[in-house]
Amino acid sequence: MIGNDIVDIELAQKESNWRRKGFLDKIFSQKEQCLILNDTNSELMLWNLWSRKEASYKIYNRITGVRGYFPSRLQCHYVDENSGTVSIDSFVFHTQTLITDSYIYSVAVSEISIFNKIKSLESLKSIEKENGIPYILNTGSNVICPVSITHHGRFQKVISL
Repeated sequence: MIGNDIVDIELAQKESNWRRKGFLDKIFSQKEQCLILNDTNSELMLWNLWSRKEASYKIYNRITGVRGYFPSRLQCHYVDENSGTVSIDSFVFHTQTLITDSYIYSVAVSEISIFNKIKSLESLKSIEKENGIPYILNTGSNVICPVSITHHGRFQKVISL
C-alpha cells in the first residue's frame, strides 16, 4: 500500500498559525514536539512530520476503512529529515521525505520494498474511486492498482504501483 502528502511551504506559512496555544498538543506527541521545537528550522520540521503522518494515514484508511481526524495517534519515529517510520495501532509505515525550497513531499509505504515499485502519474484521467479511495484498473491484467493523490497550494503529486 502507498500514501503521499505534499505541503506547499509558502502557503503553509501564510495559512497556519502553528505556534498558537494547543496546536502542537492536538497533533504531535511530546517526543515529536521536542523534535519540532529543538530543530534549527522548527517550521520545516513540523511540516516534515505532518506530511509523514498524512501520507501514512492514507494507507491506514485504505487498509482499515477507518476515517477520521486523529493525527496524534499517528506517531512519527524520526530517523533523519528524509526517512523514518510512522506507527498507529499495530501498523508501521515506512516514509521517505523530500524537502525543497518550495515544498515538502512525503511518501509512505506498508512494506519498504514497495518504494522501488512506485510510479508517478501525470494525469488523473484513468483514476477511479471506491468509497473515496483512488485506484486504477489495469485493463490488461484486470488488477486493481492503488493510487495516492496529494495537492496543496501550487503542487500536486499522483503515484501508483
